[in-house]
Amino acid sequence: MLNHLAAWLAADFSPLNALQYITLRAILAALTAFVVSLLLGPRFISWLVYARVGQPIRDLGPESHQSKAGTPTMGGTLIIAAVFVSTVLWADWTNSAIWIALLCTLAFAAIGFLDDWLKLKRRSSDGLSAKQKYAGQSVAALAAGIAIMALAPGEVSTTLFVPVFKDIAIPLGAAFIVLAYLVIVGSSNAVNLTDGLDGLAIMPCVMVAAALAVFAYASGHASFASYLGIPAVPGVGELTIFCASICGAGLGFLWFNAYPAQMFMGDVGALALGAALGVVAVLVRQELVLFVMGGVFVAETLSVILQVGSYKLRGKRIFRMAPLHHHFELAGWAEPKIIVRFWIITLVLVLIGLATLKVR
Repeated sequence: MLNHLAAWLAADFSPLNALQYITLRAILAALTAFVVSLLLGPRFISWLVYARVGQPIRDLGPESHQSKAGTPTMGGTLIIAAVFVSTVLWADWTNSAIWIALLCTLAFAAIGFLDDWLKLKRRSSDGLSAKQKYAGQSVAALAAGIAIMALAPGEVSTTLFVPVFKDIAIPLGAAFIVLAYLVIVGSSNAVNLTDGLDGLAIMPCVMVAAALAVFAYASGHASFASYLGIPAVPGVGELTIFCASICGAGLGFLWFNAYPAQMFMGDVGALALGAALGVVAVLVRQELVLFVMGGVFVAETLSVILQVGSYKLRGKRIFRMAPLHHHFELAGWAEPKIIVRFWIITLVLVLIGLATLKVR
């Protein structure tokens, strides 16, 4: 919004032309989202405490988590609000990619909000049923996939690109919608499974979003895309602002979510952030790179799948408890050590993902 206002006022004050640059607006978006999260955080936590919006803890979870019962939850509402405000202020309203990303994120946030609200209402860890949750996620993800395909500026927008191998590109046609669905829903649930320790999920989300911002900027710039050998997708450069907003909002939230957490993000935040990363990866044609950079999320998800599969087939568990972070907790690792080590792993994986920009 502000870039349009700046363009109108630039005739009388030329320095405002600087706001036409995506890089500057991305920096301002990150700072705006950070300040919004940081300033509203204390009041939001006070309101959550007043409203008794406390986190129910599973009886089957690690015993050490029982002391966290009652910690304010649904903090993801603050993250999504900061992302929305910052994106609307600094992004180009006429860009379809921005609206697809925003609306998809808000749809998943709504599903998470309803799930959290039902948990609080019932005073248990049971919210929406698995069928209800997946049904809502499926509708939102399929709608996003259809919208991306319908508004695609060319065949490149529906082609699967394999990182490193620049000559491998698979036109998907209508199957693109299936890929978009799997990436968005998979990413959403993977982040949700990872959100089990203080700050464990939010920092990897920030790091992956920062890397996706680089991909979005490069893919949206024809010259950079050609030089780097990555798909050039017209219009996706504006997603740099959206990703920067996630980074700023996430860091602001981490101020209050760092161990020991003053509030949890809840499903409203985890489902929405996972979907946001997924839809951006689809829009910039970097689904496989997301799989690499989000390796921690992938490992957490696989640990649950393997645990359930092994128990049903063999009657035995592979891990002490799933998701994976609980396994390390029961192995005697301190919570802060698990969190920081998972952050380090994510940083390494993000750097590997970014390396694919040049390794062709």
